[in-house]
Amino acid sequence: VQLQASGGDLVQGGGSLRLACAASGIFFRLNDMGWYRQAPGKPRELVAGITAGGDSTNYADSVKGRFTISRENAKNTVYLQMNSLKPEDTAVYYCNTYPWPRGTYWGQGTLVTVSS
Repeated sequence: VQLQASGGDLVQGGGSLRLACAASGIFFRLNDMGWYRQAPGKPRELVAGITAGGDSTNYADSVKGRFTISRENAKNTVYLQMNSLKPEDTAVYYCNTYPWPRGTYWGQGTLVTVSS
């Protein structure tokens, strides 16, 4: 299984980024998927989740109204559109199954750094 996250970058506060996570080795269209993040010195946390069919989404309170999760099952890819970024959004972002991430599925993630 490979979950390859990409799109992270250094961005100024108030800016936007779009992350993508390409999946291989799993029946992607059958899995609910989520984006998670881990900031320095903090535990990993759920950011957003989406059902297998893309018909339902869920967000952490800290990102509601700013982030949007979506997916393209034909491309085995899940996305995270991040707007109005804040310095506290700085973290390594990962995708995994949702709501129960599988330990063996964690990839290297993609680093998002938001400057103030």
